Amino acid sequence: MVQDVPDQGPERASARRPLSLGARWRRWRNARVASPRFQSWASANPLTRRTARADGERLFDLVAGFVHSQVLFALVELDLLAELSAAPRPAADLARRHRIDPQRMEALLRAGTALGLLERAWDGYQTARLGAAAMGVPGLADMIRHHSVFYRDMADPLALLRDEADTELSHFWPYVFGGGMPSDVAARYSGLMAESQGLVAEETLRAVEFRGIRRLMDVGGGTGAFLTALGRAVPEPDLVLFDLPEVAPGARARFDAAGLSGRVTIVPGSFRTDALPQGADAISLVRVLYDHADETVAALLATVREALPEGGRLIVSEPMTGAARPERAGDVYFAFYCMAMRTGRARSPGEIARLMRAAGFESVTHRPTARPFVTSVVEGRKPVRHEA
Repeated sequence: MVQDVPDQGPERASARRPLSLGARWRRWRNARVASPRFQSWASANPLTRRTARADGERLFDLVAGFVHSQVLFALVELDLLAELSAAPRPAADLARRHRIDPQRMEALLRAGTALGLLERAWDGYQTARLGAAAMGVPGLADMIRHHSVFYRDMADPLALLRDEADTELSHFWPYVFGGGMPSDVAARYSGLMAESQGLVAEETLRAVEFRGIRRLMDVGGGTGAFLTALGRAVPEPDLVLFDLPEVAPGARARFDAAGLSGRVTIVPGSFRTDALPQGADAISLVRVLYDHADETVAALLATVREALPEGGRLIVSEPMTGAARPERAGDVYFAFYCMAMRTGRARSPGEIARLMRAAGFESVTHRPTARPFVTSVVEGRKPVRHEA
């Protein structure tokens, strides 16, 4: 709950606490840079014009960011990145194929080129390196298509910030509020999460040593994309999937296809209402905590601790914020995505560590990943009681 704080005004605050030297310098800098006259001078001065231009371009990118995202959406929806990956095609041919006015198709292709996703080749357009890289990210195209929901929720950001909007994402992911899922919701949830789980699994497997674990249980693991990646990479542990009954058929099919059915036990249930099965010496929570409010997370961590033996490991992997140094993935994208879901929030590694320690875990360690915009990892252990 947000408490009302009396408005004391900047004068009262300044009187109580004098500005530091750094704060006074930033106030002086901001007053100068905000001056149109200074900006005009800086853009012409040989010593400052490069910085002035870079700032101007960054500001314009922020202003035009929604248009950039919609250009990407159009390229993905028309499957142009894949269509143009092998050989260049003229704009007129693409216009006829996709039933779009030739001038407008030319505008889309030029926009994609300006964004670095396409490039001119002979008399046509072909996929550029960045566009090819986008095609190689598992689940990215599906996530871009899914963003049409998120964009509508972001149309009024003030209503979102004030929690006045009945967002579409809160209906798209209703499982986060507890209870079961209709079959159609389970299918879209499972598909979207599984496709995008590949990079998360890859980064988690690089950051954490899984050898030596006898039995690992993945709580909230959906259709088992993470356990499948783990099972292929590390042959030793037995694997347990714990998630809602509605996702079990998809998980069973995935494990059968991967040849892992003999190693995996599927336990249907909800961590909100059901005790976790005993017997695992490690439990993973992959992209689970940020779906839920602090009180739900605290209860889940306590349940996990109860299910683990002494010395058992808890592995948390999900996108995280940058704490004292905000960064774009966690502090912009995932922060507002969780806000639109109307539950949960992106947390820093330090916040997750504090929640884990409060639940009784020790030796809590942040394990950085090569791609923190995909996921970060925090690991801890249940204490071992020593006899007096």
